[in-house]
Amino acid sequence: MHSTPDLKTESGLRQKKITQVSPEIGGEVKSTEKDGQESSSGGLGNTASGQHGRDRLKRDSWMEESSPLDIEYSQRDTQKPSGLADTTSSKADFELKIHDNELNKHHLQELADGKEVLEDVASASAQHTVDYVFGDSGAPWRMTKLKAVYRRAQESDVDVEEVAAEQYGGDLRAFDDAREEETELDRRKTYGEGYVGKEKPSGELFQERKLAMGVHERSHQLDHAEKEGCPEHQPPDPEPTESPVRQFDQTSLNRLKAQMMKAKLKGSVEASKLEAEYNEAVASAANHTGANTVTLGAMDNRMLAGGRNGEVKAVGTKRGRERGLVEENEDMTIEDMVKQERRTRNQLGGDGQRFAERIAKDAKFDNDLDYMDENATKLAKRVQKSEINLRNTAISDFQKTNRILDNCPLCHHEDSNTPPVAPVVSLATRVYLTLPTEPEISDGGACIVPIQHRGNLLECDDDEWEEMRNFMKSLTRMYHDQGRDVIFYENAATPHRKKHAGMEAVPLPYSLGETAPAFFKEAILAADEEWTQHKKLLDTLAKAKQGLGKSAFRRTLAKEMPYFHVWFEIDGGLGHIVEDANRWPKGDLFAREIIGGMLDKGPDVIKRQGKWNRGGDHRIEGFQKRWRKFDWTRVFTDS
Repeated sequence: MHSTPDLKTESGLRQKKITQVSPEIGGEVKSTEKDGQESSSGGLGNTASGQHGRDRLKRDSWMEESSPLDIEYSQRDTQKPSGLADTTSSKADFELKIHDNELNKHHLQELADGKEVLEDVASASAQHTVDYVFGDSGAPWRMTKLKAVYRRAQESDVDVEEVAAEQYGGDLRAFDDAREEETELDRRKTYGEGYVGKEKPSGELFQERKLAMGVHERSHQLDHAEKEGCPEHQPPDPEPTESPVRQFDQTSLNRLKAQMMKAKLKGSVEASKLEAEYNEAVASAANHTGANTVTLGAMDNRMLAGGRNGEVKAVGTKRGRERGLVEENEDMTIEDMVKQERRTRNQLGGDGQRFAERIAKDAKFDNDLDYMDENATKLAKRVQKSEINLRNTAISDFQKTNRILDNCPLCHHEDSNTPPVAPVVSLATRVYLTLPTEPEISDGGACIVPIQHRGNLLECDDDEWEEMRNFMKSLTRMYHDQGRDVIFYENAATPHRKKHAGMEAVPLPYSLGETAPAFFKEAILAADEEWTQHKKLLDTLAKAKQGLGKSAFRRTLAKEMPYFHVWFEIDGGLGHIVEDANRWPKGDLFAREIIGGMLDKGPDVIKRQGKWNRGGDHRIEGFQKRWRKFDWTRVFTDS
């Protein structure tokens, strides 16, 4: 038979600590220890109370400790006083926490503290009228005051808003207007004179301040109207005023669109207004042709003449359709080839430039004959520009030409009736005579200049050449009367710069005039590369004696090529095609070095290439006295 274990013995072996909670004490704990010496009836009672105590066992100490989220960890253990109990609450904290880098920290802190929004900010309207414009005479004072606010806030470590409220007398709208003016002035300085921006504050920054402070201007006005409830308190409808029509260029439209998209992304109340303004500007720009708008035609750029239907074909890829790309049509007819040849011939750079464009488009190009042989077909194709690129190129060339004409010192500006900066000694119908810039390489020199802006003298017509030859004859007689010889030269080595063409006349002693061809011949042969595509020397004087006469120069050289030519006689001299403009001396330095070496001039005279200055020239009176006897233009004035 199995014996039943004694409950008292079992209870004594366990020696449990039973905790009982007395309802009278309300949470006070009483503990008793069972030692196993009690009677069986006591053991049964303890068993019952032990059963009851197991239902109310106390949690372990690690279960009642505070949450790890509420513990601040550090490198060094900080000992707490033993007498203080841990009072950290384990419940979640739902209070508003503001980050130190919050832009609207000041306003959010006021909202968190329960402060009311300032009445002047709530009642003030973002749209208001000021009696100044951005960048006027008072702008430096306003910017100085604004910078003082920033500097004071930084030095005293105080919020900028508090300093601004004190500095501006509580008018934060004036502070925001100054910030808006500062931004606008920075944009004008960055984008330059062509930038079209705001003239007066729009209230955008002040409206953002009101939104950050929880003030909605429209809701505030509606609440105010509801409180009034009377029609007489409603503001009268403003009278419609005709605002001046503002003209927008493409850059201004892009900036306005960027402002509209920014306002939409930020959820600003100005988004709808900016969108309406942008749509109105687009419609106005589409229907209006401003005074600065110039329509270019086929006479301004040959690439815009006619159509290119048979010459090119559209690229069928997605990128090509989006950008309007085209490529060369390999199935052109004879008529299309003739039309293309007429449009593209005699262009600046010629086939060499087109070949360079094809190489630039080839990412895998290798300067190797084997690669060129294998890809001869691809390299032979022309790089065709889209219609947009052609128009942009024509506009760019037109603007560049206008800038050159506006700053040309040899041009007569008819729009403003301004004479040339260079002094006019003698004026004919199409050509005039002026003096060279100082310092002169030889005293008493002159310069023959066409009135029309020409890239080189080969672009001049027959009438202009007749007048230039008359000036050359008259100058030759004048210098011979002084006992000196004369040479003429033109430097047209940089046609892409589109300088005003001119012929320089340099007087020389008779002994040097005879040896001048040898000096120039030697210098031309040593100036360019050893191997060239053209003949290094073009003897126009020999061709003139062979029968070409006065047209030898115009029939030997091409106006599309950069060149240098010197006349030893009226009909001709020596010419040279400049193939590498980088190796050619800049400006008139090539001729000045040769003539300066012949005349034993110093480097300070040779290398200095002066400019014409408005305000008169001290040399003109003495030159006119010597020139009057040989001036052929007197037939126009005396008659």
